Amino acid sequence: QVQLVESGGGLVQAGGSLRLSCAASGLTFSSYSMGWFRQAPGKEREFVAGIWSGGATYYADSVKGRFTISRDNTKNTVYLQMNNLKPEDTAVYYCAADRNGHRWVPNAMDYWGKGTLVTVSS
Repeated sequence: QVQLVESGGGLVQAGGSLRLSCAASGLTFSSYSMGWFRQAPGKEREFVAGIWSGGATYYADSVKGRFTISRDNTKNTVYLQMNNLKPEDTAVYYCAADRNGHRWVPNAMDYWGKGTLVTVSS
């Protein structure tokens, strides 16, 4: 079955950096669009960054210029490099896979990981 396993979360001070990883198995990784979403306490899950199977990327305005998504199809892994982190970036970050890559919204994604917690202290 399909598994997406996130790692790399943790506690960091404002202005710091983290790199999240998502290892995928059970799917033809190179054919899938991969996205990162996040959910803060009491808030809805929101899109953060996405990368299509061809390598093009797309970002939420709130993270543009600070976060970078990338993928390594030889390792079936997608990454999210997060720089200049802010307290408002605190959330559980989820990796998701989408076969079609049409829309970057939660209900369009086919598979989800269980998430990794990122906490940014002020």
